[in-house]
Amino acid sequence: MYKSFFVVFLMLLHIQILSAQIDRWQQAVDYSMDIVMDTKNHQFTGKQKLVYTNNSPDQLDKVFYHLFFNAFQPGSMMDERSRTISDADPRVGNRISNLKDNEIGFQKINSLTQNGKPVNYKVEGTILEVTLNEPIEPNSRVTFDMDFTAQIPVQIRRSGRNNKEGIDYSMTQWYPKLCEYDYQGWHAHPYVGREFHGVWGNFDVKITIDSKYILGGSGYLQNPEEIGYGYQKGKKIKHKSRSKLTWHFNAPNVHDFFWAADPDYKHTKLDVEGVTMHFLYQENDKTKDNWEALPEILAKALPYMNERFGKYPYKQYSFIQGGDGGMEYPMGTLITGERSLGSLVGVSIHEWFHSWYQMVLATNEALYPWMDEGFTSYGTNETMDYLKKSVKSLGQPTSDPHPHMRSYKGYQNIVEAGIEEPLSTHGDHYVTNAAYGIGSYSKGSIFLNQLEYIIGEEAFDKGMLEYYDLWKFRHPNPNDFIRVMEKVSGLELDWYKEYWVNSTHFIDYAVRDVRSAKKNTVVSLERIGKMPMPIDVVVTDKKGRKTFYTIPLTIMRGEKTKDGNDVYSVAESDWRWTHADYELTIPIKAKKIEKIEIDPSMRMADLNRENNIYEKKEKK
Repeated sequence: MYKSFFVVFLMLLHIQILSAQIDRWQQAVDYSMDIVMDTKNHQFTGKQKLVYTNNSPDQLDKVFYHLFFNAFQPGSMMDERSRTISDADPRVGNRISNLKDNEIGFQKINSLTQNGKPVNYKVEGTILEVTLNEPIEPNSRVTFDMDFTAQIPVQIRRSGRNNKEGIDYSMTQWYPKLCEYDYQGWHAHPYVGREFHGVWGNFDVKITIDSKYILGGSGYLQNPEEIGYGYQKGKKIKHKSRSKLTWHFNAPNVHDFFWAADPDYKHTKLDVEGVTMHFLYQENDKTKDNWEALPEILAKALPYMNERFGKYPYKQYSFIQGGDGGMEYPMGTLITGERSLGSLVGVSIHEWFHSWYQMVLATNEALYPWMDEGFTSYGTNETMDYLKKSVKSLGQPTSDPHPHMRSYKGYQNIVEAGIEEPLSTHGDHYVTNAAYGIGSYSKGSIFLNQLEYIIGEEAFDKGMLEYYDLWKFRHPNPNDFIRVMEKVSGLELDWYKEYWVNSTHFIDYAVRDVRSAKKNTVVSLERIGKMPMPIDVVVTDKKGRKTFYTIPLTIMRGEKTKDGNDVYSVAESDWRWTHADYELTIPIKAKKIEKIEIDPSMRMADLNRENNIYEKKEKK
């Protein structure tokens, strides 16, 4: 009996351990690429060796690659999507449909082998479908060798040549990239201009290009002496003896690789907290002053970002003029550079913050864009507010109760316009760009600021650091995040995730009535919106003294008692989410009360704040 029980126990334990391993294994890639640029025709040839490690418990019979450049062809899915969506991105619109043959992008596969033997494959738009000769068994490794040819499209969206500020090459989504396979299966999403999901690994990349060009991007330059530009003091040393140079980069433990090239880049750098920040830009009247001021400002930002959100893990980050706005990549970003100082700093901080939430944590950005864009926007708002307190040239800190008010206003706009969609919507499938953008950026940012309201500042800050440390390089999902916050706060929070992420229910609470009851005051509160929330009520007496009350939800199974410097009295009974009404008894006579307000911190996304306040009216 005992022996049988022990055997069953071990079997169950093994299943639990195996289940945990299955849920959180990571595939691995090692890319070696040799690229030869033909700048006259804006094309390049490439040889790619990819060593792919299948750490999954599954046998793989197929693999898939992204061929992003194929999106920049008339009739592509990205072209159709950009022309038919009701609020088209003005950078795209119908531009793809008007491209000429020498302006389109393409990636053509000339040959592909698996462990030295040719495999069958076909191209479906931006996806290469590969049927394997032999399955890739669990815990095994395979080598793919590929020859390919590509043409760089004119700059339209993220990638391309000759952007509007005159940067020659913005090389993003530029190589055949293996799709991610994880616990949800393959993620071979056609490219329509939205988000990404990638496999971590190592990139060894050699780029042969005309010697007049200066390059920057992902990875550490391996041959600065051979290149001659030296990456020292921003000086450019021309190679009169050689028409072409080979730039050799190595990028460890990243899930993508980007680069940019221009003959007129000025290059500067600055070291701070073990990180070398590189700056590459065209110096002119529109860029000179602001790009010269940028390094010292960002040097103030990094210690704050590391302390609040976790330590940036790489030894380098590059801020490079290029692209079509601002876009994040491993170890660097492409940003348009002819901006005001505030805009330049803001976009630099935002794209850098993606290193935490997309490059290191790397949630599946196609499925959960709000976990990247929203969390990044939150960190940006907090950091910009911090910088404005110490850098006079950036202007004064916001006079709003907190630095996220623009996010709240954006969210309210899409709710009132009737175009909000749940955050659980796949990034590619939002009906409008506005619903995607404001949902992912603004509502995603509010998700965090409102969570701080629910659990309190101390628990929230601790949870953000623990989330980063626990889940870095592991592709967390929404439940992984909320479980960290439950553990640090001791509260049940699944209800919050379900309402805020999976529904479009909104928040609206009101002070309906205030009446005397002997030595007490009874405050009648009402939930008008469908989404339940714990309620903070601040009572101000006629002497200006404030008393803080919190009414937890029953489904929280607990409550915060402290938030920053404020200590809360907990209401005698919890508010049940099924009940729209609640009465709060305050041990103060009504005649001594000057004001009663729901959530004066304004962190709760209450859509009608006019009904949140009761104020004593003076008799005439």
